[in-house]
Amino acid sequence: MGEVSVVTDKKAQANLDVFSNTLQELASTDRQILVVTSDSRGSGKLVPFGQKYPAQHIEIGIAEQNLVGVAAGLASTGKKVFAVSPACFLTARSFEQIKTDVAYSDNPVKLVGISAGVSYGALGSTHHSLHDFAALRAVHNLIIVAPADNFETEQAIRLAAETEHPIYLRFGKKAMPLLSEENQQFEFGKGRIVHEGDDLVLIATGETVYPALQAARQLESIHGIRATVVSMHTIKPLDYNLLATVAAKGCPILTVEEHSVFGGLGEACASFLIQNGFRNKFKIMGIPDEYTVTGSQVEIFNHYGLSDSGIAEEGLKLINK
Repeated sequence: MGEVSVVTDKKAQANLDVFSNTLQELASTDRQILVVTSDSRGSGKLVPFGQKYPAQHIEIGIAEQNLVGVAAGLASTGKKVFAVSPACFLTARSFEQIKTDVAYSDNPVKLVGISAGVSYGALGSTHHSLHDFAALRAVHNLIIVAPADNFETEQAIRLAAETEHPIYLRFGKKAMPLLSEENQQFEFGKGRIVHEGDDLVLIATGETVYPALQAARQLESIHGIRATVVSMHTIKPLDYNLLATVAAKGCPILTVEEHSVFGGLGEACASFLIQNGFRNKFKIMGIPDEYTVTGSQVEIFNHYGLSDSGIAEEGLKLINK
């Protein structure tokens, strides 16, 4: 299988950098914005935020349950709270607090899971967050968003700051180029088509969208196969209208995610399609049910076929199945 494409676009930034810069801009005119961290200022790219706005930054230390509880209390008073912590710990150690103090109590905390998926790949399975979609999809009253590029990230942060409902935002660490200069619209619950085609549908989320787009370009240039590529940045609520529209083409559908194949984007799409009578060829690409290999994000993506060439290869197999 081929290597994950190296991002060479000099304008590309890590989505976390865009998150930090956007939050600083918003905080400069809105004193209600607060950031709560669990000794995660550095990894969350929030050191500049704390230096500029020390009165709007609260450090909890490595105590994720407390992080979410404090954030919920602050949000209940009308503050616009961004609670930032590594995704693997935020969504597992704090699950009870997310469920009860945030979602069930409708406290509009912006839960920000950083270094998500296998961004901490070299640190091993304890630092992978391959469970977060599955766990949080089952929690009522929680929007789940995984922006794919810098545009989606900036728009998601701006929208989250004004949204009076609980949100989980998921970010990796890699520099991500703009997916498209067109279709520059963003709304929670509305997926984004970044490439059009009639032979195959690739539905991806977060940092797997770019390799899916590269796979589509590869399929077209080498095999003459045109694929629709969807950035399904909102996992919940899923864009059922868009899903039905692309499924109506009748072509195979391949979902791609930096998450377990259980309980994430793929199973959410499959559930809708099956229950609504669609019979497209369908496959979920993600991390299988095994002890995940250790390595960099690129190495893990290559190992599990989540590279552009790996996705293209699975797309071909699905078409010819």
